[in-house]
Amino acid sequence: MKEKLLNYCIRNQEEAIARLQKEIDDAQKMANDYGAPKDRYDSFRTKMMRQRDMFAQQQAKANTVLNTLQKIPLDRKFDKVEFGALVITNKQKLFISAGIGKIELSGQLFFAISPVVPIYKALEGKRKGDEVFFNGMKFIIEEIL
Repeated sequence: MKEKLLNYCIRNQEEAIARLQKEIDDAQKMANDYGAPKDRYDSFRTKMMRQRDMFAQQQAKANTVLNTLQKIPLDRKFDKVEFGALVITNKQKLFISAGIGKIELSGQLFFAISPVVPIYKALEGKRKGDEVFFNGMKFIIEEIL
């Protein structure tokens, strides 16, 4: 299941990067086709350049997430909560990877979270059977994959 989840996350990031590249290319093309500003109040080209830059920033972040995901070892067995682990608790299934969020896969709900979020900090280093209290809720670690 972890391999399927990781592949799903990687594929989604690659698709997002490709979509953002298309947006960057489209904004650049529109700005080029429009030509030079017609007068000092003509801001269309500037708007397209800002849009292109915004998409480029989003693409850089998506590339960072993709690089993070590609560092996760599939052949490693985890006995405690750490980066790359799939943690099954009595409340939810957490994939310690990158801050992607909610993922529905094979009829199950997972949350791909970053190792910098507070719930990870509460779970970090814990083992199967350990109990953790977070935001007034009790989490019991049922399995670590």
